[in-house]
Amino acid sequence: MQVSHLLGSFTISSLYYVFLLPLVSSSTHGELVTASSNHKGIKENVHKPSPQMTSYIAVHGLLLWVSMGFLMPVGILTIRMANKEEGGRRVKVLFYLHAMFQILAVLLATIGAVISIRNFENSFNNSHQRLGLALYGAIGMQILTAFYRPPRGNKRRSAWYLTHWILGTVTSLVGIINTYTGLKAYHKKTSRSTGIWTILFTAEVSFIAMFYLFQDKWEYIQKQGLVSGNNQQPTPSSDQENVPTQRVNNRKVLLPEPCTKRNALMNLFD
Repeated sequence: MQVSHLLGSFTISSLYYVFLLPLVSSSTHGELVTASSNHKGIKENVHKPSPQMTSYIAVHGLLLWVSMGFLMPVGILTIRMANKEEGGRRVKVLFYLHAMFQILAVLLATIGAVISIRNFENSFNNSHQRLGLALYGAIGMQILTAFYRPPRGNKRRSAWYLTHWILGTVTSLVGIINTYTGLKAYHKKTSRSTGIWTILFTAEVSFIAMFYLFQDKWEYIQKQGLVSGNNQQPTPSSDQENVPTQRVNNRKVLLPEPCTKRNALMNLFD
């Protein structure tokens, strides 16, 4: 009797471990998987920006693209063109274009900074935010150097020009680099593709760089006759070199000569 009782208890325990325990384990595992999935979904929803925040990020990036990636480099190109001119109205026009491009670039960068300060979490724990902070400081210094420009002939003019040139060039280059980091940050934040924007920006920067390098070679190419079409002025003959001339109303006029047999045809053009 006791043996049969022990046998029955063992049989019941075996059936529990064989049939019921796997069901309980699978149910618990399913609940854990569901809870983990829900936690992951909640975490993704927390880190995913809202549509309004996404639009703020896009406007911020567009403003800084136009400011640092276009207007500032174009302003540098215009002042380089002015430096190659000898003077006159064209120099003044190029100088005012340079100033207008730089002022507009500063205004757009300021609007982009205001959007960043008011709407973004600026913990400065990534390279894009740190470079942006350094850029705003460099822009402020560049504004000060532009307003405190010594007149030509002053001893401090050379030092001012070197400082202004270095600040402007470094600011423009770092602004272009930060535009690339901004595109990368936008993709990381919104999970949206930025491949086409990266290609467009690279094409724009490449064109500006080629134009920048071409400015230094333009005069050299002209001297080589590659642009002017190899137009050479005909050299005067030995007879024409001895012909006396006179300027009348800024035009060179041949003077009449005694009608000799050797130069009889020249008097027909007097």
